[in-house]
Amino acid sequence: MRKRLIAGNWKLQNNSSQTTELIGKIIALTAGAGGVDTVVAPTFTSLHAARAAIGSSGIGLAAQDIFWEEKGAFTGEIAPAMLVDAGCQWAIIGHSERRQYFGETDETVNKKIKAALKVGLKPIVCVGETLDGRESGKTEQIIEKQLVGGFKDITDFSQIVVAYEPVWAIGTGKNASPAQAQEVHAFIRTWIAKNVGKGAADNTRILYGGSVKASNAAELLACPDIDGALIGGASLIADDFSAIIRLSVEK
Repeated sequence: MRKRLIAGNWKLQNNSSQTTELIGKIIALTAGAGGVDTVVAPTFTSLHAARAAIGSSGIGLAAQDIFWEEKGAFTGEIAPAMLVDAGCQWAIIGHSERRQYFGETDETVNKKIKAALKVGLKPIVCVGETLDGRESGKTEQIIEKQLVGGFKDITDFSQIVVAYEPVWAIGTGKNASPAQAQEVHAFIRTWIAKNVGKGAADNTRILYGGSVKASNAAELLACPDIDGALIGGASLIADDFSAIIRLSVEK
């Protein structure tokens, strides 16, 4: 059985002291909530503060992005090994905001996944369609293109998590219905089975992201192919994020 994973993507929010305070509250509110993996992804400048606040709590630390080179003249970028040194075990790769605002492509996603795996970082790889893609009936075509390009030449999925995030549901207050989300999650799992193997499909965790909150998490988590959530806004509120973690344990 796949272990649930609840990840909080804090985006461009929270300085070091705010990060320390939020993690402390999450630890207190989820005490005893075993059986679920919890991950937080603060800004790069708050990674050290997050590492200290996490302590021995078992919460995983993720970077919101990585670069694919080990070193060099790449101003503003951070190498995967540097993130490991900062305490990260995870890395979010290919988030729609990176694709939309910073030119992320399936090719660069592929490079980043390989670079992450090389140093032992576990990638949380995001895929998702825009509203135009959804309304034109091209959801599966778009997702498949992202999967094919992003996972080119990658055959070991043992450390990989996939996150389905419909772009039209991120930060909009809208979310895919449980049926819509389950349909895409099942499509992703079938693609993994066909292209990597049934064992990989059975074991790969697929998260849903897109305006997930405590009020809708239970319905989404009840879907057979949804193994957790990648959460934005609600992960910045300790009570809400902790409630979703507890709901995941109860699943």
